[in-house]
Amino acid sequence: MDFFETWFGIHPDHGTGSLEAVWVLAILAVLGAFLMRRRIGDHVRARVRARVRAWTRTHNRR
Repeated sequence: MDFFETWFGIHPDHGTGSLEAVWVLAILAVLGAFLMRRRIGDHVRARVRARVRAWTRTHNRR
């Protein structure tokens, strides 16, 4: 995993590959957060819609 050194010509981690590992983990974390946000967002929106419907049903009976 020396693509950073190959692409940019500098060795910030002195060739150990730790910088590349951090980049890969960061990209995976961002991707995972995006996917979970989307999934959680759909769930939350569905719950909010259900609560609003229930609230409007109970308050429109008057």
